[in-house]
Amino acid sequence: MLTLAAIKENPEEIVRKLAKKHFDAKELINKVLDLDKTRRNSQSELDARLATLKNLSGQIGKLMKEGKKEEAEKVKTEVASLKEGNVALESAMNDAEKQITDILLSIPNTPCDAVPEGRTAEDNIVEKSGGTIPDLPEDALPHWELAKKYDLIDFELGVKITGAGFPVYKGKGARLQRALISFFLDNAREAGYLEIQPPYVVNAASGYGTGQLPDKEGQMYHCNEDDLYLIPTAEVPVTNLYRDVILNESDLPIKNTAYSACFRREAGSYGKDVRGLNRLHQFDKVEIVQIQHPDHSYEALQEMIDYVQTLVEKLELPWHILRLCGGDMSFTSAITFDFEVFSAAQKRWLEVSSVSNFESYQANRLKCRFKGSDKKTRLVHTLNGSALALPRIVAALLENNQTPEGIRIPKALVPYTGFDIID
Repeated sequence: MLTLAAIKENPEEIVRKLAKKHFDAKELINKVLDLDKTRRNSQSELDARLATLKNLSGQIGKLMKEGKKEEAEKVKTEVASLKEGNVALESAMNDAEKQITDILLSIPNTPCDAVPEGRTAEDNIVEKSGGTIPDLPEDALPHWELAKKYDLIDFELGVKITGAGFPVYKGKGARLQRALISFFLDNAREAGYLEIQPPYVVNAASGYGTGQLPDKEGQMYHCNEDDLYLIPTAEVPVTNLYRDVILNESDLPIKNTAYSACFRREAGSYGKDVRGLNRLHQFDKVEIVQIQHPDHSYEALQEMIDYVQTLVEKLELPWHILRLCGGDMSFTSAITFDFEVFSAAQKRWLEVSSVSNFESYQANRLKCRFKGSDKKTRLVHTLNGSALALPRIVAALLENNQTPEGIRIPKALVPYTGFDIID
């Protein structure tokens, strides 16, 4: 969440920046400032009363020693009254602090200046592109028909045992999944990321730490009896490894990678855009996460973008990178770049990665800080990216590489699959 210090320093700037996300923050910011004034006034009054209380308490013993019992009793009455008033002041302070926190949790991160204006995905900017879109014949099959033809994925069986959006991978389809996971993890390790195997369920504190709660609880699967959430991405447990941690400056940067299954309710999703592997409730993904020094987080962001680019290039997929406009960004992000690959039979671009810098927004929720050489404690910056999400990668691989003889496997993947064609 935004820091109270940043809001107090320049509230007009916060309101201006959030307008780029089409979020009207003026009323909330003013409310925060009013509550903070109430809290500080209460604190000042409480401090003065505590000083008076300390002085009066000292007088009681002195008066009793001097035999002035009646005067001592009067002071005791005054002390009791002060203590009662102090309870009310502490309650007012705690209430103001809770209200401030609740409001701050409802305010999104401010976009950085490099984020373009715009409301929808149509306003995103293509930053860079590469690869060659294959020229498929008119009778080319979409991936869901290829999956059926080659017995790779059974969508109906998934519906039977769970429901829509939970496919069953079979044979070479299952082996392709496993190959991609290993391929992505190996590449991440070679790029300097430490592999983590995290839990697939997290507590509410973890959800709040990375910003899924209270913003996206409707999109998360919740285990009511245990009050645990199935993770929508490995970003959540991996970033929360550093919740309530004070790092040394020498520990930075921290670079982690993790494979996990991901679970998303995707409430309200329907139509042709969700067919086959385009949108699932359960899918596999390899995530990269960095905990960075604030002075270097934008260098790290570019490093992560360049790294994801190497993955789509190795998979021989046509790709482009989008700089998201303010209206299409997530609640927690300061800037986001999306990677899309072209799925040739569907003739459409599919998002396969989002790479984001959250600056100090998540870190403030997580209370993840570092101690610099000056011995001062500061918030870190957090970043994460999909590297990569499997379903749409698989969709594009199947469609783009279909031939009369079968589906060709990209050269870089063959050592992982153990086969060079699906036939």
